[in-house]
Amino acid sequence: MAYAATMGRRRRKGAGLWIRILTVTAGLVVTGLAAAPAAYMLWPAPRPVAPDAPSLPVSIGGVSFNVPPGAIRFKVQRKPGAQPRIDMMFMWPSLTPPDATHKPQPTDTPDVSDRLFVTLAAVDTTLAPMERLKTIYPRYLDAAPVVVDGLSTQVFRDGTAYQGEDLVQDPSRPEQFVLRCTRLTGTTPPMCLHERRIAGADITVRFPREWLSDWRAVADGVERLIARLKPVAR
Repeated sequence: MAYAATMGRRRRKGAGLWIRILTVTAGLVVTGLAAAPAAYMLWPAPRPVAPDAPSLPVSIGGVSFNVPPGAIRFKVQRKPGAQPRIDMMFMWPSLTPPDATHKPQPTDTPDVSDRLFVTLAAVDTTLAPMERLKTIYPRYLDAAPVVVDGLSTQVFRDGTAYQGEDLVQDPSRPEQFVLRCTRLTGTTPPMCLHERRIAGADITVRFPREWLSDWRAVADGVERLIARLKPVAR
C-alpha cells in the first residue's frame, strides 16, 4: 500500500511538471508569433541604390540583366536581385539615363519626344510576340501592307482589340523590328511598341511614332540597348 501511494504521488508530480513545461513552451510560441510581424517591420529593408551607381545585376523571370540605376523610373525598383518588373527611361539618341540632377516642376508639361521607355517583366500567360505576329495579328488586319522606304505598314480593322493601331515591321527581319503603333488622336502623340521575349522575360520598348522617319537608326538603337541590358555570355 505504501509503495502504491508513493508511486501515485510520483506520477502526479511528473504529470504536473510536464503540464508546467508545456504551458511555458506554449507561452513562448505565442509570444514569438506575436512579435514576428513587429520584427519583420523593424528589419532594415534594402536601401535603394543611388541613380549614379554602376549598373545593377537584376533577375527578371529567371533571366539576368544589367540595368543602369539612373534609368529606373521608380525608386523601389532601384536594387539588385530578383524582381517581377522594372520600368526604365532612356534619352534618345544617346541611350543614356536622364539627367539625375534635373528636378521636374509640377507645372512642367511631360515631353516624350526624346525619350525611349523600356519595361522588363516576367513572362505571363500571353503568347510570345512572334507567335502573335504569326497567328493572332493576321486575323485583325484590314488590307494589304504598304511598303515605304523598306518599312511595311498594315492597318488593324476597327472593332477589333487593336483598333486605332497599325502593324509596322521590317519585312527582312520581323523578329528584330516589328511594332504596333497608335495613330494620332487629339493631342496625344502616337507611340510605337516593340516587344521581345528572352526565355522567361518580356522586353517592351516604347517610343514616339515620329521617330520612324529614321526607322533604321531606331531599329539599330533598340538592338544596341537590348544588347547592353542583356549581354551575350562568352
